Amino acid sequence: MSSKLARVLYGEADAKVLAAQKQMFEKAGYAVVTAVGRKAIEDAVKQSAFDLVILGHTLNKDDRHHLPYMAKKAFCTTRVLVLHASGKHPAVDIALDSRDGERVVLHAVATLLTVFTPARASRSMAATAA
Repeated sequence: MSSKLARVLYGEADAKVLAAQKQMFEKAGYAVVTAVGRKAIEDAVKQSAFDLVILGHTLNKDDRHHLPYMAKKAFCTTRVLVLHASGKHPAVDIALDSRDGERVVLHAVATLLTVFTPARASRSMAATAA
């Protein structure tokens, strides 16, 4: 899937970290919607379907645990990438250590976005049916 077509949500608890990471994603060619804090992330996933939700390392452990469930509940084919994760989580597609580096994070994003997502297909089909 082209990065220009993918809908990506990136959330952090710290606005400064969010801004720095957003620059990294934009430099790599991704258009990213951002949200600061749990409530903003919850609102974003309820209002719009995303192909990928990235939960950053400044979110607390509780948020990194519960938000993947909320993202998948809002749209079951949404992919979830969690930074600074420990252990296996059933609603997380890829979990990375936040110290893994930019190259590893961008590779994980590219990997998750190459998987066909019905969100894109259903939007395309609805547009052609109209």
